[in-house]
Amino acid sequence: MSAAPGSGTAGPAAAAVDPAELPRLRRRTSWVLIASQVLGGVGVPISIALAPVLATEVGGSEALSGFASTASVIGTAAVSLPLAALMTARGRRPGLVLAYAIGAAGSALVVLAAVVRSFPLLMLGMAAFGAASFANFQARFAAADLAAPDHRARAISVVVWASTLGAVLGPNLSAPASRSFAGTSIPATAGPFVWAGAVFVLTGLLLAVLLRPDPLLTARALAGPDGHGHAGHSLRAGIAAVRASARARVALVAVAVSHTAMVSIMVMTPVDLGHHGAGLHLIGLVISGHIAGMFAFSPVMGWLADRLGRLSVIGLAAGLLALAALLAGTAGPSHGQSALGLFLLGLGWSAGLVSGSALLTDSVPAGARAAVQGLSDLTMNTCAAVGGAASGLVMSEAGYGWLNAIAAALLLPMAALALLTARRQAAARK
Repeated sequence: MSAAPGSGTAGPAAAAVDPAELPRLRRRTSWVLIASQVLGGVGVPISIALAPVLATEVGGSEALSGFASTASVIGTAAVSLPLAALMTARGRRPGLVLAYAIGAAGSALVVLAAVVRSFPLLMLGMAAFGAASFANFQARFAAADLAAPDHRARAISVVVWASTLGAVLGPNLSAPASRSFAGTSIPATAGPFVWAGAVFVLTGLLLAVLLRPDPLLTARALAGPDGHGHAGHSLRAGIAAVRASARARVALVAVAVSHTAMVSIMVMTPVDLGHHGAGLHLIGLVISGHIAGMFAFSPVMGWLADRLGRLSVIGLAAGLLALAALLAGTAGPSHGQSALGLFLLGLGWSAGLVSGSALLTDSVPAGARAAVQGLSDLTMNTCAAVGGAASGLVMSEAGYGWLNAIAAALLLPMAALALLTARRQAAARK
């Protein structure tokens, strides 16, 4: 079945797909996305760990160290809607490939900024670098395009899980990447960005060659006329689709709140651990446990979301994140309690992201999905950027305990919306 002719909002026609071939196509698409996540997942953390150090060197002050990561988050948010519009019009493949191309260009600008010692150029490069993070996040939605509705959360979770290798391997490659340019004009702290740029180019080429047929266009073709209705490229189109669905609103809130609570607590945990005598090795172990909670158990969360329902797992996410805030916020000098709190923080994030992303995809028409998913990532990253910036102020003025209490309070509207929507669904079925 091929896509019905239509306007540019529907995108180009997809190649004819025999429904009998759909299981094979799903497996192929999943493996391509997993490979892209492993590569892309290496590219971001290999360099992002040294971004604050590079900002300090180029800017000449430790007070500027946090601006590099902030610029990257802003860049991720800034490209969300334009690239979502491109995917709405032309499919997943061109949007993901362009995102990695922008990330590679950003890596090159960062290296150039390090060589010429230009802080504004460094900020521009870090903002463009953030486009690669957008591609990493959007791959989960590409996995959902062709998945059967009752396996959609599992499809998303497997792609999220594939990020585990990159998240673990990437930071460990920072040292050899730094040493690889010894004796050249490229500073050691910029070396990882050269490697990251090469990884992004390789990832983009992988997707350009192998992500065929395009999963979004194919899903629209298989959906028939319903797959092309309600399409739109703009922020307004995404907002309109979310406003029309109570379940989509719950999903958007779940993804944004889960991500914001996680980022706000996580970025200040190393500071709190340091205040209680933890060394760099112990801090690294705690953060590694947190990353394991984020990615390693995502297939479990996908299975639960498909079996128990999206709203049930969103409720589980709220509970896990609240417990994590309680444990971390009251840990004090107990490093074991801090580690457990951070692990549960990652687990709660995984539950919220996987179930919320699946629910969002379920709740809007196929033609509007790319725009809504772009809106979701824009909202998620904008809220996290605000939360991350505000967490430092809360930490300095009120302390780590109050920071966790505020993060826990953010979960209340998320839990209330999920509960209210679940009750309305149950009443409607009676």
